Amino acid sequence: MKLKVYLSGEIHTNWRDEIINKCKSKNLEIEFSSPTTNHELSDDVGVKILGEEEKKFWHDNKGAKINAIRTRNSIEKADIVVVRFGEKYKQWNAAFDAGYASALNKSLIIMHSDEHQHALKEVDAAALAVTKNVDEIVNILQYSAEGSLEF
Repeated sequence: MKLKVYLSGEIHTNWRDEIINKCKSKNLEIEFSSPTTNHELSDDVGVKILGEEEKKFWHDNKGAKINAIRTRNSIEKADIVVVRFGEKYKQWNAAFDAGYASALNKSLIIMHSDEHQHALKEVDAAALAVTKNVDEIVNILQYSAEGSLEF
């Protein structure tokens, strides 16, 4: 079975590449998508396309709406949504993505450290799996795609 997996969440580490490369090494039939991970482009896309804004609120608003076109379509097309909460920044957008995916009844996998367990308890409760590392996610994806598990 070919799965479509959306990788949401923090953009400051290479966790997406790790998942994609490990899934490729297992020859898993998975099509991955993700938000724009270029932070500057993501922040400024609205004004780059639609013109400058005097107020930061409207600058951010334009960018958020343009980004939502990609994000919403990708989440809607996904079979599984993986959301990674990183250590350094609060990813409110990742929490929003998790909620949107849950509202669409998508299979949701969350990844975060134990440190964030309490803050993310409601997000975790909506997930089908809560993981701590990339390997756990890859194993869940392998099992979901093939019904097998090889370490």
